[in-house]
Amino acid sequence: MHSINTDELKKRFIVIEGIDGAGTTTQMNLLAGSLRARGLSCVTTAEPTTSPIGMLIRSVLSGKNEAAPSTVAHLFAADRNEHLYGKEGIAQKVEEGALVISDRYVLSSLAYQGVTCGPEIPWQLNSRFPAPGLTLLFEVDPEVCIKRIDTRSNKEIYETLEFQKRVHDMYAVMADRLEQQGWHIERINADGDIETVRQRIEAVVFAFLGVPSCGITGSASRLHS
Repeated sequence: MHSINTDELKKRFIVIEGIDGAGTTTQMNLLAGSLRARGLSCVTTAEPTTSPIGMLIRSVLSGKNEAAPSTVAHLFAADRNEHLYGKEGIAQKVEEGALVISDRYVLSSLAYQGVTCGPEIPWQLNSRFPAPGLTLLFEVDPEVCIKRIDTRSNKEIYETLEFQKRVHDMYAVMADRLEQQGWHIERINADGDIETVRQRIEAVVFAFLGVPSCGITGSASRLHS
């Protein structure tokens, strides 16, 4: 593994997690907008990435290509390694002083691939990736998420109610396991309207960053100190 300043990562790397349809992408973009409005340099990103490895994963998730579950677990780990350590990756952005917010990271692999190929393979593949400073785990009823997904034109192979129920349960198990390893995980009740959920997220994230909820005075200097 490449070297990385884990202290800086703890200050500047936030991850949002949840099952499909939980609203992670929407809320990540709203959070980034709120932080930028307070004068913070903020970068949003997601996994799978748009790298060649990430696009291969997306082709499998869409059903266009097939791969063994263990192969998919290895692909996610490879994509994550490039996402973290590659050119213009998370490590570089953090070193440049940006706050990075990612839609999915290690916990998603432990949950999704934990269901498809058992928990030990993804745990072994991801055990050496550093913890972010804060992980927000969205808790939403899978039936609510599936209703949201059903409005989309394209669905992925994992986007069924039975599978999402299993992932939901695996998220809880693996979040507990990561917390035992020292990860900072906050569970967010994301079963509500967008504005209510946004306020819940900002309360947690602003407290973590030391950002005042109103105004921008001192916010950038506090984060970048």
